[in-house]
Parts: sequence; structure tokens; C-alpha cells
Amino acid sequence: MNINIDFFKITNNKVASKGRVLIAEPFLNDTYFKRSVVFITEHNEEGSVGFVLNKPIELKVQDVIQNFPFIDSGISIGGPVNTNTLHYIHTLGSLIPDSINVLDNIYWGGDFETLKDLISKGQVSKDQVRFFLGYSGWGAQQLENELNDSAWLVAEMDAEMIMKGDEAGFWNQTLENMDNKYQVWANFPENPGLN
Repeated sequence: MNINIDFFKITNNKVASKGRVLIAEPFLNDTYFKRSVVFITEHNEEGSVGFVLNKPIELKVQDVIQNFPFIDSGISIGGPVNTNTLHYIHTLGSLIPDSINVLDNIYWGGDFETLKDLISKGQVSKDQVRFFLGYSGWGAQQLENELNDSAWLVAEMDAEMIMKGDEAGFWNQTLENMDNKYQVWANFPENPGLN
């Protein structure tokens, strides 16, 4: 009996847009994007910007920014572009001037000095802000081409998961909420040649 299932051909029922996530196909073998989940903060005809949610590093913000007030919040590698720059998403809304609303109560960037001031006054918890070194960026039509090549599955994710999505196994956990075809991905070994 022939079974007409291609586990690696992605059929995206959702289009890439601001506030959605990209889930890497299981064999995407890129240092930054291997088994990654990317939160899209901007998507238009000129290109796309996002942050890899599940690539934490063993640093705190105080380790990379001198005189930054203490907050027990880690940093993730946001992507391969400008890895010497710090970016952040948060749930502080209008408390941070110039932040951009991305999804529900998740905002991107804003006035950095205001953020530092709120942290120094103890008005921001680690659950309200996520920091990233660098970002993921695509030029015009570049992301669409990668989607056509089945590199990414486009999905929606709630704000709570986005803000907590840096723990080990997050890629697998994300797939558990997908259709059966994509749930199978979570069981594929990272290197099938070692089986």
C-alpha cells in the first residue's frame, strides 16, 4: 500500500506575519536556526525581522552592558544579524515610550533608558522582558523563498509561551501543539546518521 505523506513538505496554513512564529524544519542545519523557533516582530514587503526564542546563552544583561541595573534575566542569541547589539521584547506596553506592539501584550523595543530606570526601581520582573543579542533578518521576498523551500512552519503562539520560550526542549514542545504530521518531527534525531 502506498502512503501519500511527505513528512518534510510543509503546507503552511498561515502566512508569515508580525506576531507569528517560524518553526524550523527538523534538518535545517544552520548554527543559528537549527531547531529554532523565531518570533516575527516585523514583516512587510521590504523584509522581516524576528528573534530566535530558544537559543539562550550563559550571560546576564549586566555581563554585556556596563552599569546595567540588576535583573535576573538571561539573554538569547536572537539571530545572525548584528550580534553585537542588544534587543528586547517586553510586556510593559506604554510604560516604555516608542515600543512597538507586536502581539497582544508583547512589545518590541522602545526607550532603553526608561527600561533601565524601571528595572533599577524594581518595577520590572524577569518574566516581563526578554533580551537578545542580534536578530534574524530577511530581505524582500527572502523569507517567502525559504517558506516555499519548506524551511519553516508558520504558527501562532500565545504571549505567555513567547515570553518563556527559552528552556531546553522548546522546539519539541512547540511541535506538540501542531498537526500530527509536524508532531512527528519532534521524534527525529538531530543527526539521523547516528541511529
